[in-house]
Amino acid sequence: MCRLLAYLGSPILLDQILTKPEHSLVVQSYQPREMNSGLLNADGFGIGWYHAQKDAPPFTYKNILPIWNDTNLSSLGRYVESRCILGAVRSATSGQAVDLSNCQPFDYQQLLCVHNGRIENFRETLARPLRDRLSDNAYKSIKGSTDSEHFFALIIEELHNNPTATITKALHNALLALEQLVKSYDITASANMIITDGQQLVASRFATNTQTPSLYWLRDDPTYPESIVIASEPLFAGDWHPVAEQSILSVGQDLNVQITQL
Repeated sequence: MCRLLAYLGSPILLDQILTKPEHSLVVQSYQPREMNSGLLNADGFGIGWYHAQKDAPPFTYKNILPIWNDTNLSSLGRYVESRCILGAVRSATSGQAVDLSNCQPFDYQQLLCVHNGRIENFRETLARPLRDRLSDNAYKSIKGSTDSEHFFALIIEELHNNPTATITKALHNALLALEQLVKSYDITASANMIITDGQQLVASRFATNTQTPSLYWLRDDPTYPESIVIASEPLFAGDWHPVAEQSILSVGQDLNVQITQL
């Protein structure tokens, strides 16, 4: 399991959301409170963000070190400002390589994606069936070996098959496809996803045949006015709302929250 974070709102410095909160992503890497499995998130981390003024592809910074050991993060966090930020600290599934290609966020054109969850025995079960559903374009987007990135590729495939589809619809269809595959192989899977194009956040809290990982959202906190924060665990005391199980939460530029049950 991993710990995720997303921010959308007024421009802020990275460290304001990544490292300064009482129960920040750094703290969650070594002292998580609500992980279903594992004790630490020490197998690397990644941050993704969009330029605060320019229309440009997203930026990412990744490291296979634990986030608490990265000496560059403090300087980066005090320098970079953005209105849309994603972050993840990783607890690698047994058998999955700890390398940069498997660090999140994953990116594709304007999209960034982070995932918390797992597909049971991925290489022996759904690795090939998921790949068989992908066009060459979506398949070539995969750079690593994780179940997380393969599922992101399925979402990319949904967007290519229907260019007018929203990210919310593509994620919805991909989750239903995953659920069908999981049932046919009699395994477990969980997929807490957060996807953004820099203008919106789309998140899911989903599991089948297993416990659903935790996910929360918060809007217009006094510390972060005119913003939405989504996180695996609350970053500080506040009016946090659990994302409903088996649902998708969508946030547009107006910061209105819409929740759709699967």
